[in-house]
Amino acid sequence: MALSLAVIIIFGMAVNFLFTKMKLPGLLGMLLVGVIIGPYCLNWIDKSIINISSDIRKIALMIILLRAGLGIKVKEIAKAGKTALFMSFIPGLFEGLAVSVASIWLLKLDFIRGGMLGFILAAVSPAVVVPLMLKFIEEKKGLDKGIPILILSAASIDDVVAITCFTTFLGFYINGNINIGLQFLNIPISIILGIVLGLVIGTILIWLFNKLHIRDTKKVILILAVAIFMTELENVLADYIVIASLLGVMSLGFMITENKPELGERLSKKFSKLWLFAELLLFVLVGAEVNIDVALHAGLKGLVVIVIGLVFRSLGVCLATINSGLNIREKLFVITSYIPKATVQAAIGSIPLMSGVQGGELILAVAVLSIIFTAPLGSLLISITGEKVLSKSETFN
Repeated sequence: MALSLAVIIIFGMAVNFLFTKMKLPGLLGMLLVGVIIGPYCLNWIDKSIINISSDIRKIALMIILLRAGLGIKVKEIAKAGKTALFMSFIPGLFEGLAVSVASIWLLKLDFIRGGMLGFILAAVSPAVVVPLMLKFIEEKKGLDKGIPILILSAASIDDVVAITCFTTFLGFYINGNINIGLQFLNIPISIILGIVLGLVIGTILIWLFNKLHIRDTKKVILILAVAIFMTELENVLADYIVIASLLGVMSLGFMITENKPELGERLSKKFSKLWLFAELLLFVLVGAEVNIDVALHAGLKGLVVIVIGLVFRSLGVCLATINSGLNIREKLFVITSYIPKATVQAAIGSIPLMSGVQGGELILAVAVLSIIFTAPLGSLLISITGEKVLSKSETFN
C-alpha cells in the first residue's frame, strides 16, 4: 500500500505539473494517470488501496466541500437565489429524460432501464466542478454576478435530484410498483434536512470553539471527522429518511464562516493545504475506476446517447438561466461547467448490474464511457471558457 501511495503521489504530481505548464487542467492529467496505472491497464496500484478507494475518495470530497462551504457568504447565496434553484433540477431532468428516450432508440433498452441510465448520467461531478469553481473564486473571477457560487450551489442539489430519480426508476424495475409522489417528495425534504443538519452541527462546533482553546490544525481534523460522520449518518438512516449530507457538509463550513469570519478564513487556508494531497488521491483513484474495456463495449451508440444527453442538458441550462442577468458568453461557461461526469457515475454506475437488471452491463459501460469522455473534456472547457469569459472583480454586486 505504501509503495502504491508513493506511485500515485509521484506520477500524479509530475503529470499535474506538466499539464499546468501546458495550460491544461492539472486534474485532467491526474485522471489519465489513474487510468494508466489503475487495475485495468498497468495495474500498479495495490488491491488494498483499490478496496478502500471509495472511502479515500469520500474523504477527499469532504475536504473540497468544506473548502467550498467556508468560502460562501449569505449575500452570495442570496445572489444565486432563484437561478440556482432552477439550475439544480431543470438541466438534470432534461438530460435524464432525453437519455431515457434515446436509449430506447439506440441501445434497445425500455424506458425504465433507460431512465436508470439517464439519471446515472445526469449527475454532475462535484469532484471535478467544485475545485475549478473554488479556483475562480480565489482568483476573484465571476464574482460580480456570483457565477462560481451559482454553480457550486446548484451542482450539489443536482446530484440529489439525479440520485433520487435513479432510485425511483430502479425501484420501478425491481418492485414493479413504487410511490412516485413520495419519492420526489424526498428531494426537498433531503435538501432541507441536509442543510439543517449542517447548520446545527456548525453551531455546536462554534460553541465548542468558543468554550475551549483548540489549535486551528486540530479544528480542521475535528471538522473533517464530523463531516465524514455526517455522510455515514446518511447511509445509516437511508432506509428511514433521506438526508443530503453533501449539502450538510457545505452548510457546516458556511455556518462557521458566517459566524466567525476570521476563523473561517484561517480554516479555509488549512483545508487548501490539505487539498494539495487529497486531490492527488481523489482524481487518480477516480481514473483508476475507469474500465476502458467496459467503456469500449458501449461503442459509438453509447457515445451518441451521452452527447444527446449533454445537448438537452445545455438546453435545460439555457431555460434555467432566463432572466438571470447572464450574457450569452457567461451562459456558455455555465453550460460547460455542467458537462463533467465522474464521482456519481463511478459510485452508482454498477448498481443496476449488481441488482440483476437485464442490460446492467451495458448501463455500466455507458456510465464508464461518460467519465472517459466528459471528465477530461469538461475540465478542459471549464478552464478555457472561465479564463476567457469570467471578469475579475474585487466585489460581489
